Amino acid sequence: MTDESRPLRIFVAGLMHETNGFSPIPTSIGSFEADLAYIPPSDNMRELALNFAGYGDAVRAVRDAGNEPIEGPCFWAQPSGPISAAVYAKLKHIVLDALSEAGPIDAVLLVLHGAMIAEGFPDCEADLLEAVREAAGREMPVGGLLDLHGNVSEAMVKSGALLVGVKEYPHVDYPERARELHDMLVELAGGACMTMTLRTIPWLSLQGTVEQPMRGFVDRMIEAESADGIRSVTLMHGFPWADWAHAGASVLVVSQGANAEAASALAEDLADAFVPIADGAPTERLSIADAIDTALSARGKGPVVIADSSDNPGGGAACDSTFLLRELIERGCGNAAVGMIWDPQAAQIAADAGVGTKLRLRIGGKVSAMSGDPVDLECEVLAVRDDVKQRMFSAEPNVPIGLSAALRAGGIKIVVNSIRQQVFDPDCFLQMGVELVSKQLVVVKSSQHFRALFDPIAQTTLYCDAPGSLSLDFAKLPYQSVKLARSRAGFVSAEPVIRVQQAIAAPH
Repeated sequence: MTDESRPLRIFVAGLMHETNGFSPIPTSIGSFEADLAYIPPSDNMRELALNFAGYGDAVRAVRDAGNEPIEGPCFWAQPSGPISAAVYAKLKHIVLDALSEAGPIDAVLLVLHGAMIAEGFPDCEADLLEAVREAAGREMPVGGLLDLHGNVSEAMVKSGALLVGVKEYPHVDYPERARELHDMLVELAGGACMTMTLRTIPWLSLQGTVEQPMRGFVDRMIEAESADGIRSVTLMHGFPWADWAHAGASVLVVSQGANAEAASALAEDLADAFVPIADGAPTERLSIADAIDTALSARGKGPVVIADSSDNPGGGAACDSTFLLRELIERGCGNAAVGMIWDPQAAQIAADAGVGTKLRLRIGGKVSAMSGDPVDLECEVLAVRDDVKQRMFSAEPNVPIGLSAALRAGGIKIVVNSIRQQVFDPDCFLQMGVELVSKQLVVVKSSQHFRALFDPIAQTTLYCDAPGSLSLDFAKLPYQSVKLARSRAGFVSAEPVIRVQQAIAAPH
């Protein structure tokens, strides 16, 4: 029990990575150091951490409630391949060392992903949660804030941590979920008892929540939280590209009091409701030719946005594939924009050549066979900048794209950049001098997050399933750990359904 007259001291730390078993990009300690490695008391990367979705939201949730956030380390790297055992061990021990040095605390709030894999550790989140519970003491309230693309295991639930995931894709609800988790941790610290319920759904799919039927499913979860004793409901969509036996969707329910049976029934109902959505008509993924044909025939106001989701670096892809660009070039398409293609060499060559220069430039197709072949183009350098940032679910631009160049090849404008990053925001085009509103079509290297800021200008959005590390044609991916079975419209895992409940007791 805590002294209610004083603010609670809540330790906040983050260790996040979405691991793609098919990514050609290795994950090293340098990956984290380049992207986000905040280790207090150093101020290096603190501003970035406090503006990062999840960690910054958790710190603000604690502070806004009148409690004291104890800022622990925050690590994040762009999704990529599995992490080495040594790198994971180093990051884990930095978090544990900071926890041991934090002094007296009342709760721990960890910002995780849910699909982090290291060599020898296929379930990093469960391992870290268990290590934190052991280090902090079994009676210490511990919570994990998850990306909905996590693969939740029985071990994660059995750790005794409260688990709350975001409900939205795009993940615009991190602030609400951070407050939700904080408030429940405070109640646990004050003597409450809760139960964590997990019901897995061995289904492999990718679902956005902007449109129906998933919009209605999210609304149903929110409504369910108004029932007596139901504190939190999450549908974890899972991350099929993790290539882990337990990859797939799941339902998480946090209940309070004598409501564990109701929570179990709710989890079953939601799982049963999700299966026909996952096995129904998915958001249409068009071939390259069909996506371009559809975009060129559109006559509405604003550009048609084509999501090159298979090459989304936000899921571990290289972000340098050329399949869509090549098709546009070969068709002689004009009034189009493509971005961002991760090509530091091309960006540097364009920068060295200077704005206004016309040159023959080789673009993309460098990282792996999934990148396609390079495209050789006669280009004009329209702009070069190294200070562009885009927004990611925030009012302020906070995601740098590195040294970048805007190029014109015929009627197509292309943004190449040097930091492997998905497109979130029209600003990554606009700040490079590439306006979008009058374009016929815009190709973005992203799966869904772009919609939060592109929908206001887009006439419509199309999803293209070109080749890539994030292809939704799971049958073509070289799975080693996942045993696939084909359903009516998609794929399921051969793993059995897991149903588990874990009581989370208050401290004595």
